[in-house]
Amino acid sequence: MSEPIYCLGDIHGQTAHLERALDLIEQDGGSDAEIVFLGDLVDRGPDSRGVVTALMAGQAAGRNWQVIKGNHDRMFSRFVRTGELNDARILSGVGWMHPRLGGLATLESYGISNPSERPLEDAFQAAAAAVPEGHLTFLENLPLYQERDGLLFVHAGILPSAPLADQVEDDLIWIRDEFHAYGNPHPWLIVHGHTALEYPEHFGNRIDLDGGAGYGRPIHPAVFEGTKCWLLTDKGRVPLTP
Repeated sequence: MSEPIYCLGDIHGQTAHLERALDLIEQDGGSDAEIVFLGDLVDRGPDSRGVVTALMAGQAAGRNWQVIKGNHDRMFSRFVRTGELNDARILSGVGWMHPRLGGLATLESYGISNPSERPLEDAFQAAAAAVPEGHLTFLENLPLYQERDGLLFVHAGILPSAPLADQVEDDLIWIRDEFHAYGNPHPWLIVHGHTALEYPEHFGNRIDLDGGAGYGRPIHPAVFEGTKCWLLTDKGRVPLTP
């Protein structure tokens, strides 16, 4: 039987929620447990820098931590590199520094004061100076998915009509409607975040673990043994079933 694998949904700059979730995982699986983080490490919450630092430090210490790229991670690193605010997948045209997306909180976590009051070019230059190169390299080089015995871990989902080898980054970090509407079995049970729910949910062919940490709700760590899933709580494992 394969070893259990643990998973966390979107963190969104919430270090306190992250620390609690990691404590629950250690209580259940020990310090050597394999953990997959589903991306969206940054934005909205108060300590994006602390989250990125913690995950980088864990990997550097040899923890068996796999971190997947989310759309917010890409928007952040892209802004710091190029000053680009917009993404073609946001149809409303809302940019990364809009309060809905949470980029301002990320800039503040890197010590940039009053980013909303700065001209865009000034905010870009301040970000380029403040964000460590190591953080950008870490975020830019994150993989887009992890595949394990009957499981596919990915930030947003997949385009149901395309083989895994033909999936494109924009779908893997942004997709919603086509993926959510697809009710047939996939080649794997897909474990994803990206779409915030009040509580994680099992939809039969996919599990959404984004419990809304970006809006202040808790992070719900999950454990998988094969395709069986449990959420970890202060009282132990709770089955998550369709």
